[in-house]
Amino acid sequence: MIRSQTAADPDRIIAAARSWLGTPYHDQASLKGVGCDCLGMARGVWRELVGDEPFPIPPYSRDWGETGAREVLAEGARRMMIEIDPRDVIPGALILFRMRASAIAKHVGILTAPDRFIHAYERLGVIEEPLTQAWYRRIGFAFLFPSI
Repeated sequence: MIRSQTAADPDRIIAAARSWLGTPYHDQASLKGVGCDCLGMARGVWRELVGDEPFPIPPYSRDWGETGAREVLAEGARRMMIEIDPRDVIPGALILFRMRASAIAKHVGILTAPDRFIHAYERLGVIEEPLTQAWYRRIGFAFLFPSI
């Protein structure tokens, strides 16, 4: 459930996301400096800026090629964030990626500049890197963090 229709300050979101840089990758974890996956990093930013997570995250598969009729990740984000058109992403937005054209969105990052984003990547941990065309064309959904 969205607490507010007003978006949080992008500078605060980006600062919170950057505080996760260097956190090692660990599947389904969400502990800054210890281990996280991409969703775990986004959950940690939520907890820092908005508060407690509004619902538990069920276990999920690591299969980036997973297909199906339901966009489970996007449905969850819709329950608590402000959805925007992916073509209108702005710094501070949470972006959801489809890693394969026919797959559901299974990867998330936070845009830090029009051409950069932060995400947790297996073997690399939490990194900030360019939002190349290869990444940009995979964006399936975008959301803004609500202000509290």
